[in-house]
Amino acid sequence: MLDVCLLGSGGMMPLPYRWLTALMTRYNGSSLLIDCGEGTQIAIKEKGWSFKPIDVICFTHFHGDHISGLPGLLLTMGNAERTEPLTLVGPRGLERVVTALRVIAPELPFPIEFRELTKPQEEFVLNGYRIRAFRVNHNVTCYGYAIEIDRAGKFQLEQALKLEIPKPFWNRLQKGETVEEGGVVYTPDMVMGAPRKGIKLVYCTDTRPTASIVENARNADLFICEGMYGEKDKQAKAVENKHMTFYEAARLAKEAGVSELWLTHYSPSLTRPEEFMDEVRRIFPRAKAGKDRKSVELKFEDEENE
Repeated sequence: MLDVCLLGSGGMMPLPYRWLTALMTRYNGSSLLIDCGEGTQIAIKEKGWSFKPIDVICFTHFHGDHISGLPGLLLTMGNAERTEPLTLVGPRGLERVVTALRVIAPELPFPIEFRELTKPQEEFVLNGYRIRAFRVNHNVTCYGYAIEIDRAGKFQLEQALKLEIPKPFWNRLQKGETVEEGGVVYTPDMVMGAPRKGIKLVYCTDTRPTASIVENARNADLFICEGMYGEKDKQAKAVENKHMTFYEAARLAKEAGVSELWLTHYSPSLTRPEEFMDEVRRIFPRAKAGKDRKSVELKFEDEENE
């Protein structure tokens, strides 16, 4: 199960009724954060989630509404007596930008590890999350993120007995370990069935529609995508500023075949996103207007049937 919370749903500046867009997930004791604008730690506090288990922070890009809240969050995590390393992921130049921001947060009780993105698409595994970063189209280098939780196949008891694999090795094989005993090598594929369907979450903001978004959002359980403008007369503004309208995001969701779409990153002038949703749902019926602290538990298929 993956806990998901859209901490904020605004773009450009925090408002009295809307925090800046950021996403937080929790899985197996480890939390992941995407973007950290001004006020993000307040949004986390309002949600009631803990700062200390945040092991990974991914940044889409370096505009202030996506990263300026980082120094305060780092200090809060330090005050929570965190000592484990924190991994930061973002476009090339990440370490330089964070070092500059840390002028006001120079001393922390935990080390920071940097992973700078330099290719159009990169994939890596951190704390049980399989993360795929993919470049999108904004007026600065910007990435979207696909977060996947893989799930191994079921343990094949009959196969383990047939191959006479010692019982003490079963648990290790289920965890993906290879075991050698007396010159005999036992591998997980000897006793594990085909991989089962995992969980897929895709987050994308500050961009025009791109083929990379459709490709990486394909069949996602949840697609969180920017909808800067709901007003149709702002299409030209969306193109000029390299943002998206609600309707463009809905068409991406439809093309990618996602299970559900949440819109986010609203313009400060957009006060009532729900007013535009009927027309959005004509394009993609399972679209929802994101709002601060909107949350869901994404479950594995067999968990959904329990």
